[in-house]
Amino acid sequence: MPQKTKNTPMMEQYLSIKAQYPDAFLFYRLGDFYELFHEDANQAAQILELTLTSRNRNADEPIPMCGVPHHAAQGYIDTLIEKGYKVAICEQVEDPKTTKGMVKREVVQLVTPGTVMNSKGLEAKDNNYLTAVVEEQGRFGFAYADLSTGELKVAILSDEDGVINEASALQTKEMVLGSSLSEGLKKTLQDRLNVIFSEQQSAEENAEFSFLTSELTDSLEIDVTGKLLTYLAVTQKRGLSHIQKAVEYQPDHFLKMDHYSKFNLELSQSIRTGQKKGTLLWLLDETKTAMGGRLLKQWLDRPLIQEKQIFARQEMAQSLLNAYFERADLQGALTKVYDLERLAGRVAFGNVNGRDLIQLKTSLEQVPLIRELIVGINQGEWNDLLLDLNPAEDLVELIHRAINEEAPLQITEGNVIKDDYNDTLDEYRNAMRNGKQWLAELEAKERQETGIKTLKVGFNRVFGYYIEVTKANLVNLEEGKYERKQTLANAERFITPELKEMETLILEAEEKSVDLEYQLFLEVREEVKKNIERLQKLAKTISAVDVLQAFATVSERYQYVRPTLKSNSKELHITEGRHPVVEKVLGHQEYIPNSVHMNKDNTILLITGPNMSGKSTYMRQLALTVVMAQIGCFVPAESAELPIFDQIFTRIGASDDLIAGQSTFMVEMMEANQALRHATPNSLILFDELGRGTATYDGMALAQAIIEYIHREVRAKTLFSTHYHELTVLDEELKGLKNVHVGAVEKDGEVVFLHKMMEGPADKSYGIHVAKIAGLPLPLLERAATILSALEAEGNAVTATTVEYKDEVKEETEQLSLFREVSTDELGVVDTLKKMNLLEMTPMDALNLLYELQKRI
Repeated sequence: MPQKTKNTPMMEQYLSIKAQYPDAFLFYRLGDFYELFHEDANQAAQILELTLTSRNRNADEPIPMCGVPHHAAQGYIDTLIEKGYKVAICEQVEDPKTTKGMVKREVVQLVTPGTVMNSKGLEAKDNNYLTAVVEEQGRFGFAYADLSTGELKVAILSDEDGVINEASALQTKEMVLGSSLSEGLKKTLQDRLNVIFSEQQSAEENAEFSFLTSELTDSLEIDVTGKLLTYLAVTQKRGLSHIQKAVEYQPDHFLKMDHYSKFNLELSQSIRTGQKKGTLLWLLDETKTAMGGRLLKQWLDRPLIQEKQIFARQEMAQSLLNAYFERADLQGALTKVYDLERLAGRVAFGNVNGRDLIQLKTSLEQVPLIRELIVGINQGEWNDLLLDLNPAEDLVELIHRAINEEAPLQITEGNVIKDDYNDTLDEYRNAMRNGKQWLAELEAKERQETGIKTLKVGFNRVFGYYIEVTKANLVNLEEGKYERKQTLANAERFITPELKEMETLILEAEEKSVDLEYQLFLEVREEVKKNIERLQKLAKTISAVDVLQAFATVSERYQYVRPTLKSNSKELHITEGRHPVVEKVLGHQEYIPNSVHMNKDNTILLITGPNMSGKSTYMRQLALTVVMAQIGCFVPAESAELPIFDQIFTRIGASDDLIAGQSTFMVEMMEANQALRHATPNSLILFDELGRGTATYDGMALAQAIIEYIHREVRAKTLFSTHYHELTVLDEELKGLKNVHVGAVEKDGEVVFLHKMMEGPADKSYGIHVAKIAGLPLPLLERAATILSALEAEGNAVTATTVEYKDEVKEETEQLSLFREVSTDELGVVDTLKKMNLLEMTPMDALNLLYELQKRI
């Protein structure tokens, strides 16, 4: 008869520990397995495809359970973390041999998506940022750390958009909340980034944390950083000596791009695939080290706005570009440099092995050559970086003396420490080697004396050393020669006093040798640990060298030129510019270059031309050229003179934001609003086909109003592409606007796109020709041509009003017809449009008003 389950002491222990980690899978150590119980077991069995069993299966309520082998647990943990779960690792913290009753167990580490240190899912060239947010009186304290590298930074953000932008740029998987955030912001972060939230209400106060926050002055920055550090200490349960001092940064000290703009420009993630391939990062990443790859991505996320800093990077890249042979040798040295940042982190974390230290030594051995190569080309531009290019010969010498080049993965099984490093260890090893030689000699001697050729000296972990004689040969053995030890089915095993003595000597030497090796390894690790800050500085320097050589390599390969950049300049001249990524895909010979020329008197380019002709590519080309220039790289053009932009805003391509429940038009208006409200005269705005997500007249009205507002109020450099050919007459009224178009040639009813920008407006849209290229049925195309001819024949001119502001004269201008006749109702609508203040309306208010006006006509 099934019985009610009564919790055993072990299950009571499990439940008490599980209660402390309700939101994590508890990996509970039992022997050589990690076991999971109850709901953890049900979920894990499904996610990890494990066999689900049960404890007390004869009880009324058997306990579900499943398990994974201890030695293979990391792969299962990685899978859970990648799916956004947390894992609490519970180990035995007492020796079962010396403990009476229940062995004490504790959680030794809580692994979360933001605190991964040892995962195959941790991509070498990607950071894994844990972020923290605290809101206080409308301000947001925002801190982030990469536990694997020790990076720690903090900023004050002024609004929720700033939090979204920073979290998106960092691609954070986990966010620590020190106070409640608005549900709207949490939902946006979850929808866009699939971020998980963890609570940390209080910040621990200790000397280590005070040191790490000592250079911060704002109390909100100290608070959010303290909560982030406390969360790391609580989850990792070990020292965090590799965490670097918190560095304050301000987003407006770099070229600002919101998450929409970075997405549209495909800086590091392809819109189509979500992958790195096909992005600017993919093009530029000729780095040879993992840490160089991470730094390149950081530079791309935060281009510079200080002319002096950009110039310094250009100078170093130029010196490498001019030194082909030195650069080739430098690349060879860099390929032998392992991930110093993460190696330093693992040393501090206490989970390095002998092979990791050999990798550290190999990396440090490259530094003298790297330094020598840079000194050889240095004309002063490398002086600052050379200060931190420290070879650390003392660490190289220590590891060289101590660590075996072929050290095993485990540090508790011996063969990690070299001979001649420690006298006592050498004595133990001599005892073992001599003992084993003695055993070999003993076997030969006993065979000789007994005449039994199959006699052997062996070893068993349970019974120790023995002399084995098969039962068939026992008749040849002198009575009483050996002491009987063990009887087998077809053999007898014996021992002698001498063999017992040697057994004691060998086994003691082996045990003491392994223990001593472990202690010696920990001493070496602690010595390396004292140098973590030094290693981190070296890692940053080598990373910068790696990124700069990548700039030089890419610039040489694709024939990029060094741009001239000037702060507060209004001149923008790119001669024969190219889209770097498209050019790489198509090939240099296939890509058709285009120039961009703007100055203080020409701030807006109105771009017309057919679909598929290259308008969007032309616009992205300019933005990517700006980004490349402001990270210090050379650019794809014959020549380039650029201002230093403070912000880039883009609206390129039609896309719904279905997750957020927003249509194409709503997304358009939101992105346009970001630009109109935040852009300055030093910003770059790219608007592609704005207004096409709504009715024709609504869209045209909004497009014209936006162009006028940018011209009048914002005065930012703007590229505005449109299908509304009616807008091309604006160049007569807006002196800062210039028409350009993509050339096309029509012959015998066929159209050929030239992909070349020309001055003036396009003569037609070629929409039917594009439809023909797409393969629409011929009768449909013929009918469309007939309708188009009829519509064009019906068009009549009507007076529309454009208004010039400030020092410009108000006047009325004839534009292309929107209506054949104007009724009284329609005139009322026009009056309402004249009076409405579009710029102070939200996008939703504007949509509602447009809907009402449309109903009236």
